[in-house]
Parts: sequence; structure tokens; C-alpha cells
Amino acid sequence: MKLGCLLQESIVHYCGTPVGTIAAADPTDGNILNYDQVFIRDFIPSGIAFLLKGEYDIVRNFILHTLQLQSWEKTMDCHSPGQGLMPASFKVRTVPLDGDDSATEEVLDPDFGEAAIGRVAPVDSGLWWIILLRSYGKCSGDLSVQERIDVQTGIKMILKLCLSDGFDMFPTLLVTDGSCMIDRRMGIHGHPLEIQALFYSALLCAREMLAPEDGSADLIRALNNRLIALSFHIREYYWIDLKKLNEIYRYKTEEYSYDAVNKFNIYPDQISPWLVEWMPDKGGYLIGNLQPAHMDFRFFSLGNLWAIVSSLATRHQSHAILDLIESKWSDLVADMPLKICYPALEGQEWRIITGSDPKNTPWSYHNGGSWPTLLWQLTVACIKMNRLEVAARAVEVAEKRLAADRWPEYYDTKSARFIGKQSRLYQTWSIAGFLVAKLLLSKPDAAKVLWNEEDAEIVNAFNFISDTSSPRRKRGRKPLKKTYIV
Repeated sequence: MKLGCLLQESIVHYCGTPVGTIAAADPTDGNILNYDQVFIRDFIPSGIAFLLKGEYDIVRNFILHTLQLQSWEKTMDCHSPGQGLMPASFKVRTVPLDGDDSATEEVLDPDFGEAAIGRVAPVDSGLWWIILLRSYGKCSGDLSVQERIDVQTGIKMILKLCLSDGFDMFPTLLVTDGSCMIDRRMGIHGHPLEIQALFYSALLCAREMLAPEDGSADLIRALNNRLIALSFHIREYYWIDLKKLNEIYRYKTEEYSYDAVNKFNIYPDQISPWLVEWMPDKGGYLIGNLQPAHMDFRFFSLGNLWAIVSSLATRHQSHAILDLIESKWSDLVADMPLKICYPALEGQEWRIITGSDPKNTPWSYHNGGSWPTLLWQLTVACIKMNRLEVAARAVEVAEKRLAADRWPEYYDTKSARFIGKQSRLYQTWSIAGFLVAKLLLSKPDAAKVLWNEEDAEIVNAFNFISDTSSPRRKRGRKPLKKTYIV
């Protein structure tokens, strides 16, 4: 069956109009759980596929209907979701009309995490919603949706939720485990790279779409300050290559000063033996997480790829990330692209960090499993950096098995040779991710609506901060009028 037909079969209708796609339609699996729902993050590759094919209505409907679900009056143990929160998913239900048992109506029933495994609210849903909204406008040319008062209000509510003050001192977004694509306990609580890359991209997209008005001035000012601080923080402190690894290896600890080199008190013994052997001479990547006395050195694919797409990574870093993927092809791609993270947690580390999660056993599911849906992010990143051959090579690998294996959700084992032990078949975002990759490779210029160009003001501010943050900076340097907190 053709890819387009498979995608069409996954469409969910509400009151006669298409509003999204279900997560999976595995005819062999009677235990559907919530895979018959429309997930915000899962619909993104479907939405991009529809945009590239010129089918704009379903994306428009999805954007507006999910907006209606924002900050729904739901509770989880008597606590309401924060104002501006987008649901993880929604389901179309048919219910009897009040006072008339013979008549029914359709309603959208959202899930903010109350029914999810682990009961974790999604941080990424609102960020993806903003990114898709901007892509819809650029691809369709219809800017009337983003200009609507309710949509502008929705954007502002998401931004206010993300930019609100708290006890955290970092410009990165503080989140719990399980609040993004990796939706189970995997030791990514704190400041995971995936959320920071999506956050940065959503801030840029929102700034582009926000209508100028007096009430938005403070919000835009806060947004700009966060963009600059976030870009510096990630580029400076999350980046690792062989040179940086050697610096960390020789770090001094317990430094107390504004000019400390080891600002987060990282102990060199944290460097795992696998990383010493694995780090190539050419290439580098953004680490998975950074907190006081802790660097998560695992390679997370989505965060690194979206850092390229959003221009959170510098041009040099972006090429270095793709260099690393090419250098470590047998580890990150192997028989099916693309490893969600590398390496897997094993042994006692797996037991402690995952809580002995039987689904996240080593090299399975979110613990080093391979997810075909990541092909579309890889393709956008490669097109942006003019390295189509890398994406084409990955698509060629996937093409040999995906259709024959009936579009699995994920693959298991270190080389991705087996279909995941609990993997759903006919997983919609596996179908859509592959379709988007194919469409973009045939028409690379179309990818421009998906990425963010590097902002000149952010580059200038980053260069200034990098210069003045150095312990070797010259005395007596005159500060710029603007102040950037990093």
C-alpha cells in the first residue's frame, strides 16, 4: 500500500472534518491503550507531510482544535494544569446529549497526563504546536490563522508558562523525566537537550509570529533575553568534542569564583570509559543534560538534530554533529535509523535510573532503541547544512525494511536488527517520518519552511558574551549598553 494511502487511513475526524492522525493502527493488536488517540508530538511529521502535499485543511483544523483544549479544566490529584499547557493527546468521543438519550454529539477529550503512564504532563506539546503553526503559515501562505486573536493569545500563554520565574538559575527549561518524546523514566530530568532545542525553536517561531502591540513589549523583551542566554548556555556548556573532553579530563574542582573554569563543579571521574573510546577525532555533539556536578554524556538524536534545525547549534557545531553521525554510523544508524540515544543504560545503572523498567531494557524502546520517525528531522538538518548524501544514505537503509516490517514504532538491539518487542505496527509517525524524508529529498527547497535561520543579533550578543566571559578577558573593557544574563 502506498505511503499516502496509509497516512490517509490514519486520519481522525471530528464533526465531519479531519483534525489529526491516530498514533497507530496495528490490526493485530487488541490492546490499543492510547494509541488510538491523536498525540500532539506524533502528529507533527503527519502535519508536515500534509503541508508538503498541499493538504492544508487538516493542519489548520488540528491547530485550532488543539488550541481549544489548552488549559482544559482537568485535574490530577486536585491539581490543575498550568495555564497555557497543551494536552499530550486527545480522543474524539461520542456522548449522549443532555436530556436526550436518543441523540449524541462528538466531543474532544484531552489528556494532560492524567491517564498517561507515569502521570507526567507534556512539556513539548506546546512547543511543537508553535513550530507547526509557523510551518503552516510559511507553507500555505495563509497567515490569517496565526493572526487570529485566540491564536495570538494561545502563543502568549505558552510563552508565559515557559518564561515564568522560578527557583532555577539557568536559562534552560527545567522539566521532569518523561515530559517529552522519551516519556518514561530515563534519567533525563533537569535540563534535557531535546526540550532546550524545541524551546529555542519555539521562541524564534513565536517572535516571528507575534503581532506587535503594547501589551506584548515585556513578553518580547523577556523572549529576546532568554534566546540570547539560552544560545550561549547550550553552545558553551553542552558542547563536547575531543578537545573539550580533554579539558574536562583535567578539570579542577571546588572552584569558588566568578571566573571559575569548571562552573558546574563537574568531577572528571564522570567521564565514562565508553566515551573515551567512542569520541571520534573529527566531530562532536551536544550532551544530553547538564546540572550541578552532573553531565549526561549520552548522545540524544532529536536534541542534536533539532539544535541544527533551529540554529541553536553554531554552523561549525552543526557540521560537527553530522560528522559524528557519519563517523559513528554503525552505532547510530546500523540496520535502521535512528538511535534515540546512545549508549543504552545497562546493568545496575539501568536498574537504578529506569527503576528496572521492563520496556526500557538495554537497546530497546527509549533506552537505545531505533526510531524510524527520526528520519525526517535528520533529513531537514542535512538539507539545511547542504549534506543531502547523509540523509539519502539513511533513507536508503530504512527503505530496505520499513514497509516489509509493516512500519514498526521502534527497533531493538544494538544494530537495530529486530522489530521492537512491544513495538506497534503501522505506527503513523514512522510512516509520516519516512514520507516527509522522501518528499524533502525529492524537493529540498521545501525544507526551508521548517528551519530557523541564525539570528544576527543573537550571534553578535553570543560573541560579546563569549569574549567577556573568558577568564583571560582584558581589563578595562567597556561594557555594551545591553546586559545579557547567562
